[in-house]
Amino acid sequence: MSTLEALVAAARPEAARVITFSQAVREALAEEMRRDERVFVIGEDVAEAGTPFKVLSGLVEEFGPGRVIDTPISEAGFTGLAVGAAMTGMRPVVDLMFGDFLTLVMDQLVNQAAKTHYMSGGKLRVPLVLRTTLGATRRSAAQHSQSLQAWVSHVPGLIVVTPSTPYDAKGLLKTAIRNDNPVVFFEDKMGYTDKGEVPEGDYAIPFGVADVKRPGEHVTLVATSSMVQVALKAADELARQGVSAEVVDPRTLFPLDKETLVASAKKTGHVIVIDEGYERYGVTAELAAVIADGAFYHLDAPVKRLGAMDVPVPFAPTLEDVTVPTPEVVVALTKRLLAGEA
Repeated sequence: MSTLEALVAAARPEAARVITFSQAVREALAEEMRRDERVFVIGEDVAEAGTPFKVLSGLVEEFGPGRVIDTPISEAGFTGLAVGAAMTGMRPVVDLMFGDFLTLVMDQLVNQAAKTHYMSGGKLRVPLVLRTTLGATRRSAAQHSQSLQAWVSHVPGLIVVTPSTPYDAKGLLKTAIRNDNPVVFFEDKMGYTDKGEVPEGDYAIPFGVADVKRPGEHVTLVATSSMVQVALKAADELARQGVSAEVVDPRTLFPLDKETLVASAKKTGHVIVIDEGYERYGVTAELAAVIADGAFYHLDAPVKRLGAMDVPVPFAPTLEDVTVPTPEVVVALTKRLLAGEA
């Protein structure tokens, strides 16, 4: 067990109950707002509405409109305000309703938040968390269904977090809020109702520590965010067919736990990387390159990738459903890979 893994194990309280992903996020925010009066939430429809996904329901009743702040429809405006607040000692949590709206805050996030610490010679910090969503198949059409985590993962100065379970969501969000650097925190909008065990006590998960969600021997499925559940379902089906699949969740795209990814690849000799973002120039390419570089002489076949289809996400359900990886697609590719046909 590595030092970071030991820290995670030591920080994990015993008592746990089953709650949803959205409840885990809300619980982490509430606990951190009680712990530190500098933490506040800002964004569109975050107060009385509790966001369109109802993730923040009840927070304004406890903390008031001075700390759960509804804003006009100006993503650039309230994100810029949050960057300034962070520079002056506050710890804002920006709620960006859809990940597609990153297009509206790239200057504030990429040119200001990510670079202020460097450009000030280390004198200024931007302890800001930008929470936003990813994921298709919600019938929200092309402008509200993208998974753009690769964009911000490309930028030095930003931490990028992609939790896949309620347990990870709570622990990673607490770490993000306490961190002195800007963090982009992606939540799968289709996973808000997913349930899992979450400890009642306080815990934080370190950045840069991947999690092996399921051990296996024949193939490694490296999956991020929404695709972790897809990979686990595929692993269940593969097990019924006699194939043992290991599922590895990086949990943070930066910092990236390269060691765990490479170790799994060396063990199984076959790897498929799965991410819901567009495949070209995306997360799958980076992870595949890391694995190929670190485990080249242990691989029995090239690293394969599965990402979103290279089209704007359609509105029509029959079209939308085939644009992102599914368990059936993962199973089919795994069988071809192990047979030497992929």
